[in-house]
Amino acid sequence: MGRIDAARTPRVTPRSRCARSVARAVLVALLSVASLSGCVAPTAPEFLSAPGAEDLDLPFSEAVRVGDLLFVSGQIGNLPGTLELAPGGLEAQARRALDNMAAVLARHGASLADVVKVTVFLDDIGDWPAFNEVYVGYFPGPKPARSALGADGLALGALLEVECIAVAR
Repeated sequence: MGRIDAARTPRVTPRSRCARSVARAVLVALLSVASLSGCVAPTAPEFLSAPGAEDLDLPFSEAVRVGDLLFVSGQIGNLPGTLELAPGGLEAQARRALDNMAAVLARHGASLADVVKVTVFLDDIGDWPAFNEVYVGYFPGPKPARSALGADGLALGALLEVECIAVAR
């Protein structure tokens, strides 16, 4: 076993103990405030399904509620109750996907006005301008935070998929 080099060993001083105590107290205070303000979910997640979802045998919940937050699974431009994509290309699928997202939100007590974050997956990132033209019609007021990325091989050959997080009380 080697010798301990006193010059390299950090010294614990009353001052460093005090700093750690203060840091610990601040962390406890922040967690308490977060808990009281609803930032920390006081309830277990609630996994939500659409009526008739069991008939489609999909391996996910359409949404999950945690406290006041509603996490909506990715929606593609499929016709309601089917796995058939809306005909008419990107714009038609974008409208259908956003309508599907709005329907999920409505089923669980929210609307597009409650959306705070949107993630968009595009089969061809070059379709971004065409998607944006449709998107702004669904979010005419303040826009939610948003991310977009190109994705190869979306479900059922969809041209796009859209998911969101909403505040639903």
